Amino acid sequence: MKRGSLTVVCAALAALGMMSSAAVAATDDATTRVIVSFKHGAAGPVRAAIAAARGHIKHEIHGMDAVAVELPARAVAALARHANIEFIEEDVKRYPLAGTTPTTGTPYATGQLMPYGIKQVQADQLPDTYAANRKVCIIDSGYDNAHEDLKGNNVTGEYDSGTGWWYTDENHHGSHVAGTIAAINQAGVGVVGVNPNKQLKLHIVKVFGADGWAYSSTLASAANKCGAAGANVISMSLGGGRKSTLEQRAFDKLQARGVLSIAAAGNDGNTVVSYPAGYASVVMVGAVDENKQWATFSQYNSKVELAGPGVNVLSTVPMGAGSESALTVGATVYAPGGMDGSPKTSVTAPLADFGIGDTVNTAVAGKVCLIARGTVDFATKVSNCQSSGGVGAVVYNNAAGGFGGTLGTTVTSIPSVTASDTEGAQMKAQLGQNATVSVKATNYAFYDGTSMATPHVSAVAALVWSYFPTCTGAQIRTSLDNSAMDLGPAGRDTKFGYGLVQAKAAYDRIKSLGCGK
Repeated sequence: MKRGSLTVVCAALAALGMMSSAAVAATDDATTRVIVSFKHGAAGPVRAAIAAARGHIKHEIHGMDAVAVELPARAVAALARHANIEFIEEDVKRYPLAGTTPTTGTPYATGQLMPYGIKQVQADQLPDTYAANRKVCIIDSGYDNAHEDLKGNNVTGEYDSGTGWWYTDENHHGSHVAGTIAAINQAGVGVVGVNPNKQLKLHIVKVFGADGWAYSSTLASAANKCGAAGANVISMSLGGGRKSTLEQRAFDKLQARGVLSIAAAGNDGNTVVSYPAGYASVVMVGAVDENKQWATFSQYNSKVELAGPGVNVLSTVPMGAGSESALTVGATVYAPGGMDGSPKTSVTAPLADFGIGDTVNTAVAGKVCLIARGTVDFATKVSNCQSSGGVGAVVYNNAAGGFGGTLGTTVTSIPSVTASDTEGAQMKAQLGQNATVSVKATNYAFYDGTSMATPHVSAVAALVWSYFPTCTGAQIRTSLDNSAMDLGPAGRDTKFGYGLVQAKAAYDRIKSLGCGK
């Protein structure tokens, strides 16, 4: 998730308490997008008032007496005084919130990988035998229904006029989330999810296209569509740093109906509260790594309720959209990190020192560039290698450990990977030896983020609930909190909440003490 917010453009609404006190004055021709909430049965006169204000309705908010409207900013204050309008607020933006072992046959089929998070949340100790009685609604960027590890699931979805059909995923984020929840247990194929045996019902509401953001009005609609589809759990690996009254009402009503909503804490590593996770009717999820340590990107505050695996999480992405990096120098096989944006190709050539890669140097022509991290960005380093005649690039860390890089919007034609500081030092002693740099297309990818932690918690909630379907959503929430593995300071804290979600421990607790204990 990346935090985001729109600039508030109408100071008049600050006095009404619905927009930020930091609002700036609107110019005569400035427009703004707002949510207009109106009294039940008053749609006709409100629509007329919007039209009279030269406003255009951009989104009909499903299941609520409200619309998203674009109109001149100077007209907002007058419209807010209409007798049938309850409130007007800014339509803020929401964004997506970025270790394995081979299976041995127990409890999963052989020849596939089990992401570390599966064991960490005890999903391997609690079979999804009864998961068919639960439905998880995923609000995200879609679902690759043609994926080899997803296409056998019991899944339905929605069409959206802005983002298209639910069964495509231009952003890749939604398919990764879905794989953590329900990648299929099948010999020789991919990975397994928390609920891997095609029992769990999934419903997909696509709010993100390739551009990777959506409005709070769209999210409120999506949540209501989840409710209408009979979802028990709503999983949202998304958020933004500003509240929405309309959005909060939607989740409060869903909670009152028994739906358990779960969302990501955010990835800025600070104390900012992200929404919808920050509403009392939504569970906020932070991230830990394979060693159950707090992920330094995970936002921390008093609203964090549970933690889930969120670092180096392997899961499904649309077919061919992932990449797998490989690096060999001489007889040494390394385990490189990926350079996002690298072309998927392979080269073999002598390894040459390219310093920090900040200038063109034709001495590396026809060679693989070994480049130190620092001073200039990765795209510049790799581009300078290519301009020098280099045929591949390895960027090694200037701090302890490995890392993943990105070329951003820069397009290069040579394959590039990353390496740790110790690997870099080892390769400095191998200059002149043949290096093979390979990047190939795969159907899986490692992602970091509270976005990855959230589906672990959502999937565990559905898994545990499937054993005790007479429990309410609120009771399942309490049981998950009370059975979580306490991490950090004793008791609830700002980084881990109640702790790491635990499937078997929650099952045992409910079995022994009953729902909500």
